[in-house]
Amino acid sequence: MAPSRLRPARPARRLALGVFLAGCLLLAGCAHYVVNDPLPAVRSGPVYRFDEKETARNTNSLFICLVFSGGGTRAAALSYGVLEMLRETRIVWKGVEKSLLEEVDCISSISGGSFTAAYYGLFGERIFTDFRPRFLEVDVQDALIRRAVNPLNWFRLASPYFSRIDLAAEYYHEKVFEKRTFTDLARRGTRPFVILNATNLANGERFEFTQEQFDFLVSDLSTYPVARAVAASSAFPFLLSPLSLKNYPHPADFKLPTDYEQGLLDYDTNRRRYYWARNRAMYRDDQDLPYLHLMDGGLSDNIGLRPLEAAWRRTSGFIRKLISDGAIEKFVIIVVNARPDSGETISKKESPPGLGVVAVKTATIAMDNYSFETIEVMKELRDMRERAQRNIAACRQRLAACPSAPPLPGFAADLDPYVIEVNFEAIPDPKRRKEFLEIPTSFTLTPEQVDRLIRIGPELLRAEPNFKEFMESLKTP
Repeated sequence: MAPSRLRPARPARRLALGVFLAGCLLLAGCAHYVVNDPLPAVRSGPVYRFDEKETARNTNSLFICLVFSGGGTRAAALSYGVLEMLRETRIVWKGVEKSLLEEVDCISSISGGSFTAAYYGLFGERIFTDFRPRFLEVDVQDALIRRAVNPLNWFRLASPYFSRIDLAAEYYHEKVFEKRTFTDLARRGTRPFVILNATNLANGERFEFTQEQFDFLVSDLSTYPVARAVAASSAFPFLLSPLSLKNYPHPADFKLPTDYEQGLLDYDTNRRRYYWARNRAMYRDDQDLPYLHLMDGGLSDNIGLRPLEAAWRRTSGFIRKLISDGAIEKFVIIVVNARPDSGETISKKESPPGLGVVAVKTATIAMDNYSFETIEVMKELRDMRERAQRNIAACRQRLAACPSAPPLPGFAADLDPYVIEVNFEAIPDPKRRKEFLEIPTSFTLTPEQVDRLIRIGPELLRAEPNFKEFMESLKTP
């Protein structure tokens, strides 16, 4: 009798299983990444551009830019520690007492550093109360793995339009950034202007999440989730998949900005400028390039310094404009470089390294070497400016003895530039230096490791020679 009483339940089980499978197939069919919106015919609300950011208590005359490198949670923690110190460092500028943090005008970031940059850009000083428990002290890596192994997500991941990077972006969107978009970032209205950087896989060039960049896609950045920009910035190859954006059809009257048009004519005279312009102009070909696929910003610049170099070099760059207007007196770049030790062990063995080691080395060696060169280029730009200012001053002094001589053209104003780097390599004690260099670049660290990274940032910044020189210069009336 017992078996006969069980038989009626079987169709119900089959029906439930069928409904479950149908639901899973529906999930797979409907799963799609978040698509960036096209530019509206009429814009309303704030736009995410540097010019839209008011100065408030911040002045242009003391112009401070922060650069947060890649390196997982270790980079996020190190940059957080530097923010803490800047908040605690009091200065007097133009007769007003304030913290150095209040004078920060822009932050450019890559990968792990983008979490700190975006969080501070969105929430301001609230970062000092809840960023540690919300992100730094959380095993983010484990949380992402749990999402990936959730059976419901298997069917979503079966969709060709939804991948691991979208799962990661969902987690950041819900658990870290409170579902904020670039409208929220723009609506704050005050500086710093945060530049989150990724890499376009099509040409290996840097891609920044600003409206200026999105204009080339005929797309509206304001509705785009900040978490997805951070996810693209930190999408390390082989561990996460690329993040996709749509390149919308360009209107017939679309024109490149003047400096891009001029750059396209500079192949023979200025190759650097030509390729810079060409790599932006390529987005006009929306029929052949209807989509972009982005990965870790470290593939094109693992420091995050190149946006500032471009803003200084370009005639339309926001830094160049302010310098040309004579608005900036002191220009300070603080690079927070969480570069790890390369952990060179492959040369100790006769057998060649495995595929996994080769993959990681392929992705990181060029990053680290190129990042060093970028910092040196910025120092060279600083030195060139200082030499030019000295030469002009010397010429003017000589010409003072000849009143009939025409006036010598010069800069709008003299610039006092500083390039400051926070780097584990500067730790004097070899044993202690090695300990910090060997902290993993993953998104899972112990609370003790996080605390040590936060504390070492201010220590390294205070000891940095150029930072000391800058602080001394503030004491001179």
